[in-house]
Amino acid sequence: PTWSKDGNQLYTMATEKGNQPLLAFSTDSPTPSYERIIDEPGLVGSFSLDEAQQKVAYLWGDLSGPAQVRVRDLGTGETKTLTDFNQALMAEIEPGNIEEVWFKSKDGTDLHGWIMTPPGFDPSQKYPSILEIHGGPQTQYGRAYFHELNLLAAQGYVVYWSNPRGSQGYGEDFAGAIYNRWGSVDFEDVMAWADYVEKLPYIDTERMGVTGGSYGGYMTTLIIGKTHRFKAAVAQRVVSNFVSFYGSSDMNIGAEYLFGAEKAPWDDLENYWRQSPIAYIGNAKTPTLLIHSEHDFRCDKEQGEQVFVALRKLGVDSELILFPEESHGLSRAGRTDRRIERLSHMIRWFATYL
Repeated sequence: PTWSKDGNQLYTMATEKGNQPLLAFSTDSPTPSYERIIDEPGLVGSFSLDEAQQKVAYLWGDLSGPAQVRVRDLGTGETKTLTDFNQALMAEIEPGNIEEVWFKSKDGTDLHGWIMTPPGFDPSQKYPSILEIHGGPQTQYGRAYFHELNLLAAQGYVVYWSNPRGSQGYGEDFAGAIYNRWGSVDFEDVMAWADYVEKLPYIDTERMGVTGGSYGGYMTTLIIGKTHRFKAAVAQRVVSNFVSFYGSSDMNIGAEYLFGAEKAPWDDLENYWRQSPIAYIGNAKTPTLLIHSEHDFRCDKEQGEQVFVALRKLGVDSELILFPEESHGLSRAGRTDRRIERLSHMIRWFATYL
């Protein structure tokens, strides 16, 4: 956030139904009010005002390609794009087509998602699919380019993603809907999304996969314990056991508030266990690849090791990949060769089982 020179406005970004606009909130208004400074389909990644506060430089991304740096004159609204990062490469790539969808959950809640079909898509054919689930949970998928989704689509998959309850961008009640009940309405929302997609005429319902990291890894692990509809899963930097998570994560005490228990596990053991995917893992049959980083202090590798040991005990096809020296941010900030290797493992696993 940045203050205006006169202190009457506070510039900040906000999440809003898949967008991330730049807003200027009034500080001297008797009621909450704001001005939309940059408001178009896409995401403002960061911003900086010039000394005179007449222009704003910002990182801008949308679904068409990697983010670029822009400058906007706040008086005239004139906007210039200063960079052309990766445009030569993008010109050589045939992207998948993206459809934006609104659908309803089991209880009638309106939900928001996107479907990407692969390059060369033929609607008369049947395609395998991959459900992607975001981390957080209080983050959002939005109208921004995400290389992983495009890479998977380029392998011939229909890729689909959504913002279930617990996500940002749809109001406080929506974001707080899973307070003290992780794996409830959020699970129902994700299943409603899979229900919607599998009814599409071009979806092969016998070749559906699922993946996600962090909270997405939590949900992926929960899914394999609660349903057998997916034929392959890639669970990344998972949270599987809230009891042990309390003792192994760098946000252990914060977890009391993150998922709503507001007590330590020894004072609320049943509640911690009820919301833990490991409690349901005995039902798992889905071939599952687990990916963790050795230096992930948020979702320690022991969370994935518990799932791996359980799956091996159950006789479920499974692998555990551990990346040395990498952190929770491997997929976006890891060493380049390791980021490529991670994606290669995902492609290999889905190719094997889908």
